[in-house]
Amino acid sequence: MCGIVGLFLKTPTHREDLGRLTADMIHEVRDRGRDSAGVATFGSGDNATTRITVLADGPQPDWNATATALEALLAAEVSVRPLHDHAVFETTGDGRAARQWLIDHMADIEVLSYGSQIELYKSVGDPDLLATRYGLATRTGTHAVAHTRMATESAVTANGSHPFSTGSDTCLVHNGSLSNHNQLRLRLEQRGESFQTLNDSEVAAGYVSWRLGSGDSLEQALQRALTDLDGFYTFAIGTVDGFAILRDPISCKPAVVAETDDWVAMSSEYRAIARLPGVADAEVWEPEPARVYTWSLAA
Repeated sequence: MCGIVGLFLKTPTHREDLGRLTADMIHEVRDRGRDSAGVATFGSGDNATTRITVLADGPQPDWNATATALEALLAAEVSVRPLHDHAVFETTGDGRAARQWLIDHMADIEVLSYGSQIELYKSVGDPDLLATRYGLATRTGTHAVAHTRMATESAVTANGSHPFSTGSDTCLVHNGSLSNHNQLRLRLEQRGESFQTLNDSEVAAGYVSWRLGSGDSLEQALQRALTDLDGFYTFAIGTVDGFAILRDPISCKPAVVAETDDWVAMSSEYRAIARLPGVADAEVWEPEPARVYTWSLAA
């Protein structure tokens, strides 16, 4: 099961409503996975500032003390914005260094994402609660990816939910299963990637981040994934200025795409797309097996 949704707003027409539209889409696929859910939104940030979204893994830590420790590490000012069991640190310092320090030194914190445009929130329970608790309907931006999870491969925890993000402004949601993720995890760790869960989807996210960091375009990274990733999968991927979809060569997991002049949307079920504005004029299709679909924001 599990449900995935992605919404990429090609024009400014609906960007003030990104969060509300994404929350509506999540609502329609919540029955595919009520164990936990997650959502990443892009496009409302300051390019000069890095945002690091974290999740308290247990009792809430002293966020201000953590911000002070990060200031000493980065030699840059760090502010913090708590939101229930999450917090968003903002700094002009090195986001990758901050992520790694938090992973290495803060056992009670899970780092969900970092970058200038991304914020990522996860929660256990009904996916509608995620949207309500973290104010998704009020969020603006350019694109979003989200996931409702039926946890068949691991414990029901917030940090085990999708999306997963290991690189700057890059995240991935996944419906399916990879058979070579343990071997691939070791290879990626040798190349400097860091993981915080045993979820195979986090390995897929790390693979994409590694390929992008090695100089690939998003399309090139996913073309390589068709060779390097073994298993069955449907991916929806968000980057700082792009959105992509990829299904494995067998494509046993469901997916549908709709596109208008203003937006492109994908989901595990058409009903998640059916309420979007202008959908009556959309071109609707099923993504082909082993074909990379990408969209990017106009320069």
